[in-house]
Amino acid sequence: MRIFLVCHGSTAAVREARFAADEPLDEIGASRASAAGAGVPRFDRAFCAPSARCRQSAEALGLRPTVDARLAGCDYGDWAGRSLDEVGASDPAGLGEWLTDPSAAPHGGESMTGLLARVDAWLDDPGPPASHAVLAVADAVVIRAAVVHALGAGPHAIWRIDVDPLSRTLLVGEPGRWNLRALQPGREGS
Repeated sequence: MRIFLVCHGSTAAVREARFAADEPLDEIGASRASAAGAGVPRFDRAFCAPSARCRQSAEALGLRPTVDARLAGCDYGDWAGRSLDEVGASDPAGLGEWLTDPSAAPHGGESMTGLLARVDAWLDDPGPPASHAVLAVADAVVIRAAVVHALGAGPHAIWRIDVDPLSRTLLVGEPGRWNLRALQPGREGS
């Protein structure tokens, strides 16, 4: 089985290094997602996260995906829409805890271990058995979590993986045993 993970196009939050909320694609992200549609790999089933940015990216890529809540980006709670610098200035202890303890959620949202468990569950059941190739449009943090799972790495590894807008990641294998086949950078640049 192959799982193609495509990161959504750019948003204002991506360009301004803010914690994601439910923002739409920016003009450049929408344009580049439309242009990338011709390069979408063949697949049996398509999914996307419920956020506006992922649904818009999927549409621009020419997909008609099933929305799957398990692919939702991390819930950053009170930090959504704020920059790392803003959060560091207003809640330095909480930010420090969150960056060092994957089970911490000082922002009132989801912890990294919670996100990793949710993405692991999706990888264990990404679609019907007849689906040999699955394509999913998701947030960078969800794709990083999938790579962590495939590599069997610890939760701290999520901070060591960069995923660009419109990049593609390919996992091959089967539920319970995934291998990272490719990380392809996006053509978007932020």
